[in-house]
Amino acid sequence: MTKFSDLKLDPKVLKAIDEAGYTVPTPIQAQAIPFALEGRDVLGIAQTGTGKTASFTLPLITRLGRGRARARMPRSLVLAPTRELAAQVAENFDTYAKHTRLTKALLIGGVAFGEQDKLIDRGVDVLIATPGRLLDHFERGKLLLTGVEVMVVDEADRMLDMGFIPDIERIFGLTPFTRQTFFYSATMAPEIERVTNTFLSNPARIEIARQASASETITQELIQLQATRRDTAAKLKRETLRTIIEAEGEKLENAIIFCNRKVDVDILSKSLIKYKFDAAPIHGDLDQSVRTRTLERFRAGELRLLIASDVAARGLDVPSVSHVFNFDLPSHPEDYVHRIGRTGRAGRSGKAISIMVPADQKYLDAIEALLQKPLPRADAPEVAAPVRVRHKDRAAKPEQPEDAKPQPQRSEQAAKPVADDTAQKEAAPAARAEKPRRGGQQQRANTGRDHAPRERNSNRDGNVVGMGDHVPDFLLREFRSA
Repeated sequence: MTKFSDLKLDPKVLKAIDEAGYTVPTPIQAQAIPFALEGRDVLGIAQTGTGKTASFTLPLITRLGRGRARARMPRSLVLAPTRELAAQVAENFDTYAKHTRLTKALLIGGVAFGEQDKLIDRGVDVLIATPGRLLDHFERGKLLLTGVEVMVVDEADRMLDMGFIPDIERIFGLTPFTRQTFFYSATMAPEIERVTNTFLSNPARIEIARQASASETITQELIQLQATRRDTAAKLKRETLRTIIEAEGEKLENAIIFCNRKVDVDILSKSLIKYKFDAAPIHGDLDQSVRTRTLERFRAGELRLLIASDVAARGLDVPSVSHVFNFDLPSHPEDYVHRIGRTGRAGRSGKAISIMVPADQKYLDAIEALLQKPLPRADAPEVAAPVRVRHKDRAAKPEQPEDAKPQPQRSEQAAKPVADDTAQKEAAPAARAEKPRRGGQQQRANTGRDHAPRERNSNRDGNVVGMGDHVPDFLLREFRSA
């Protein structure tokens, strides 16, 4: 069995690994690190959770052990799709490089440019960034990429989903052709394969089998709802989720609730807070300081429910999560395993509950095909049906006691008998005939809303038809032909 001590890493790195409690590398670490130390490009196909962050961090620190960074010219560059994943890479660097003098800078959105500029001006060995913020600094003239010796692209499939591939191609063009490149992706879509063929030079291809099964310590359940309309389905899912959370009681210590869209993260979070649940959202549109505080509260046990999107939760490492809820089934089957893997970690027991509606059937089929077994079904909890008032009940007048006083009529005209109203209709044509017309314009005595209905709006029985009293005067004007 391969050990870290067999991988020819820097002794200072090995000391940090030992202090972190690791002795045996994961498969991707054991395969990628030797190629990386030889200076070859590495193409890794592996999911989050396989240990690939250390597979490029450890040889990167070893290679940068000699040399010195210059102002505004980082020696290495690590690109991550989200702020949280970039921050996690920075934490790994701090863990493994603590016995070295290497410096780092973290460039992510939601943080003031000034502090980041100061770090870059002093010179950094490792620059960890999201693509958008990196290009912002470059376009402001605060950063040069001509000194990059090693470039890492992490979670390339997420980069593709988020539309970052054009930015990645541009960044590749700004770095030296002689750089060493580490490129990691969970899948190899045609667009990603095109990028690797263009910018990687004879890479060592390392493919780790996708994780197609969840931990045995995780209890899985699937609740199928019958709602078909989108608006009613979302409401029913929220009611079902609240019922499940209440039914779990004290067994639910904390939970991550996954939604497919950021707008649904906000809607669900507001709904849970409205019903007095301890919940908070996390997604890409929130300010970085808010996201950081939310994660710190959740890790510290001060927040019970974390509602997240896949992109925001990618790479999150929370040691103890008792429950995971899939409010929406993921559109990519691999994400199902990734989501429920947030619970049941380090030998702990966990529970994963998924909610689906008929429109999610294709997602369920893909998940079960990946797992090669059906998800265990559970009965939908009884949700109190909302009180609905039928249309004819709304139109009906409320019953009044016999001794109740009669309510006053809204207007005098409404109180007149039908016979008087009919008499008005019969008299209306004669009244109009008495009024002369001059210059093609009508002069009318009644121009308000309470004038009598016109004959053209009445049938032979005198009942008003069409628009009745509400016909605008300009529609009744008669014009002489030329």
